[in-house]
Amino acid sequence: MLLSRSLKSVALGCAVLLAGCDRESGGSAQPQASIAAPLKAGAIDRSRKGSQMPDFQLKDPAGKALNLAHLKGKPVLINLWATWCAPCVAELPQLDQLAANNPGIKVLTVNQDMDKLDRVAPFLAQKGGTSLEPWLNPDNSLAFQFGAETLPATVYYDAEGREVWRVLGERTWTGEDTKALLAEAE
Repeated sequence: MLLSRSLKSVALGCAVLLAGCDRESGGSAQPQASIAAPLKAGAIDRSRKGSQMPDFQLKDPAGKALNLAHLKGKPVLINLWATWCAPCVAELPQLDQLAANNPGIKVLTVNQDMDKLDRVAPFLAQKGGTSLEPWLNPDNSLAFQFGAETLPATVYYDAEGREVWRVLGERTWTGEDTKALLAEAE
């Protein structure tokens, strides 16, 4: 899924180049577009605040389904990760601690590996701890739904299923700043 988005981006870029400004026509040049600087990795992004949680279904390695829409009633922190992603793996113990110390928040770790899915649960147990459940999304469709072009990607929803904030890239999930961020959903 991420590959097809990349191909679409390349095609769009080529189309823009081919249909670009023709300075030889004698007309005035097109105004320069203002492009916002990308957020620093780990920065809090509130640009989609209030957006509804997608009606999306995840599965665990045994095939048990979880519908995200049924999680309303308590805040939900969804973290997209992969076994091959070093920053993702580094966050797992902190996310496990966050889940263990905050029973009022549902912490979902959603694996984005496309193969070797039978290894995800043991890997998560070894690297993450005991409070995280191994949810799978091997086609990366949830990452596409979130517009996440990098991993790890984390999205926080309030009890009504509305987005509060998101983080793309690695972040430290322990400390007072995280407590304050989590309190935003109350």
